Amino acid sequence: MTIFNLPDLGEGLPDAEIIKWHVAVGDQIKLDQALISMETAKAVVEIPSPYTGIISKFYGQPGDVIETGEPLVGFMLEGEEDTQVAEPEPDTGTVVGKMESSDKLVNETLSTVSGVKVTPAVRAIARKLKVNLTAVNPTGSNGVVTRADVEKAATNPQALLKPSAPTPASAKPAATPCWTTTHNSEWEPVRGTRRSMARVMSESHAQVVPTSIMDDADIHRWSKGQDMTVRLLRSLWAGAQAEPGLNAWYDADKDMRMIHKGMDVGMAVDTPDGLFAAALRDVHSGSAADIRKALDLLKHNVENRAIPPADLKNYTIMLSNFGRFAGRYATPVITPPCVSIIAAGKARSEFVPVPNGYAATHRIIPLSLTFDHRACTGGEAARFLGAMMDDLELPV
Repeated sequence: MTIFNLPDLGEGLPDAEIIKWHVAVGDQIKLDQALISMETAKAVVEIPSPYTGIISKFYGQPGDVIETGEPLVGFMLEGEEDTQVAEPEPDTGTVVGKMESSDKLVNETLSTVSGVKVTPAVRAIARKLKVNLTAVNPTGSNGVVTRADVEKAATNPQALLKPSAPTPASAKPAATPCWTTTHNSEWEPVRGTRRSMARVMSESHAQVVPTSIMDDADIHRWSKGQDMTVRLLRSLWAGAQAEPGLNAWYDADKDMRMIHKGMDVGMAVDTPDGLFAAALRDVHSGSAADIRKALDLLKHNVENRAIPPADLKNYTIMLSNFGRFAGRYATPVITPPCVSIIAAGKARSEFVPVPNGYAATHRIIPLSLTFDHRACTGGEAARFLGAMMDDLELPV
């Protein structure tokens, strides 16, 4: 049996969740035929079959999370022998590819964990069932721990993983909170986009040294029919012209930064499923009409969960236009390796002083800029924001 492992789906994420299998065990499938739909950080990705053959085994069902590089599906190709087609869930100790000749086990994906011979699939089952592999009695060929061994051990309290005694340096909160409520509320798993969003936010908190600066842009001179989002995007490039260091990436491990000569903006998009950040490419060179067309396509792709994986990464700067909902200022979260994110709050009318001692009502856009202080100085951030404001204050 030939094993197909979950590939990197183009986002650098460690796993993906199975949404739907498009085939069943025993089905004949052709090269590039739709195999499975999986949910990654921001989109549902359809994976085509890498082979022509017969589906031998699934290593997960809808709702299961598969780690990148772990077994996803087994194929029986022409000329191969595979008894697992007749028995979709056999268990003889090989698990990943039933390839056994005489008493010799042939299995390139077999690994040893704490002295225990185990395959990735069985290791994943042990993690799921919280079974300590060192306490399992192996019955597979050559001392390999099988799925049945793990499932049997799961019924023995002595074989289950026990939390380490907490110490000041390693104490961790319980995996399942003991909080109670008088309401009819239920815990639910955080999956898909929200699970990925939580991971990204945690990574940002651990990796970035954020500082925020805020100010207001006066847009009372705008001519009729101005597209606010397009103007905001144009002002980002104006800011980068004044201070290129905000349109950059930072690598703390190598003490290096990359200042980009063009601009791809990661647009933060709020949805019921969680926060998306999709790249709007070549903002620096596009016309207002080009940018609006690209924005409409991005919105359509988000709504239909059809964002290409390549568009979910490698943006050079970020923009969050949360003001269409509510709120003036914010401290938006940077996604590394970017060094800055700009948030536009809800536009408002405000009295401002004008010449001759009078006051007038002007339209105002509140702006918040969060930057990674390891890569940018406060002066650079202030000059970037000032250039944005100058551009936004132009009539057209």
